[in-house]
Amino acid sequence: MLKNLFSSQLRINMLSGTATTIVNIIVMAVGYPIYLHFLGYEQYGVWLVLTTVLSFASLGNLGIGPAVMKLVAEEYGRKNIQGVQSYITTALVMLLLSGTIILLVLLILRHPIVASFKLNTENAHMVLWLLPYIGVLCIYSFLIQVFEATLSGLGHMDWANYIRTFSHVIQVFISGFLLASGQGIIGMLIGSIFSCIIIHILAVFCIRKIIRFNLLNTATINATSLKIMIKFGGTVFSGTLISMLLNPFNKLMLSRYAGIATLPIYEIAFTGGMYVRSLIEAGMRALLPEISRISSNLTLQAKEQMQNIYERSLNLILKYGTPIYVLLLLFAPFIFRIWFGKRYVETMPTAFQLMLVGTYLSLLCVPAYYTLLGANKVNSCLVSHIIQSVINFILVITIVIFSDKLDVNQVVLATALGMGLSALFLIKKMRIILKHNSDNFPTTHIN
Repeated sequence: MLKNLFSSQLRINMLSGTATTIVNIIVMAVGYPIYLHFLGYEQYGVWLVLTTVLSFASLGNLGIGPAVMKLVAEEYGRKNIQGVQSYITTALVMLLLSGTIILLVLLILRHPIVASFKLNTENAHMVLWLLPYIGVLCIYSFLIQVFEATLSGLGHMDWANYIRTFSHVIQVFISGFLLASGQGIIGMLIGSIFSCIIIHILAVFCIRKIIRFNLLNTATINATSLKIMIKFGGTVFSGTLISMLLNPFNKLMLSRYAGIATLPIYEIAFTGGMYVRSLIEAGMRALLPEISRISSNLTLQAKEQMQNIYERSLNLILKYGTPIYVLLLLFAPFIFRIWFGKRYVETMPTAFQLMLVGTYLSLLCVPAYYTLLGANKVNSCLVSHIIQSVINFILVITIVIFSDKLDVNQVVLATALGMGLSALFLIKKMRIILKHNSDNFPTTHIN
């Protein structure tokens, strides 16, 4: 079916997204029991506090990753290799500076940050000790995001997907080995570092198979390229900034009002639901560089092609995504009992089922999201982030105010409702634009 729907490389990119997501789900299914076995719920919760801080720190990437993917795709579509080089180098320099600022902020505010999670003395000391290393890892992750985005923008999101998945496998293997050796949370950090190194080496190697570029060629740093990236990436960044009220905010609230031991249950439900969504959504990510490439030389035929890709992508979700969700909703309790065995907790399947409902609704708007983003309708995508996060925030705060307590299922339900309303907005926005096709897909290139 996909062969009849999409061009050859787009089809390969989409299929690779689904295939690697399946592998990632298997890796996740193996990883969680290992982490919980060697760390327990409380110590794994401490690691999740560190990753939550990393999530907040990742806001320093300023939305440059998606901007690089889109703009590299446009320039490569125009056969402008110098333009591609300019975006890569400018992005690397910009993110190195922003990452350094993030590291300094983490070092200066590390005590207030840790205090906000209400950890006991021993756990707080552990987080304080590891925060500088998390800051350095954050800078490094910024840089490798540029290489992944470049590879996708050059038309090989399939290679980027394979590299990312391979790094996940290595991360779980190294972390598991070090945990079994008694390294504790340090083993988790080392596994994450090795994962980044692998992505860096392989992504740069693959990029150089397509184009030749010199990372040290500062002459390609361009103020115009920086302006364009900030214009597009800044709006994406705003959406990311607002989205921090979702996952990191929820973890913070659960840590304060339900205890740190609830974080793994929330993490498993949230990550599990997002991975199921990614079975289909990961393939749809290939729409962003494809729509960007098409929009670089916009004609009436290109507009019709974009509309066709959108409609067929949505039909693909309805046909293949719906049965997967129905089966998982029905069998979630059985799956979790088998998966976690003695470490099974009664709230796990319910939280996961609620998250499945939210991610399915969110999945329905994915073709609209990537089509709008690729066609430079980035403000609509920003509004969708606002809707999702604000609804989540209001519901969680309301529960705390009126009951002075919180549980995992309440938080996940708030997340699901936010996702549903956000999806409704994007789908409606896309339908409005499709009715005025000839006026609403302007080229994204800025002279």
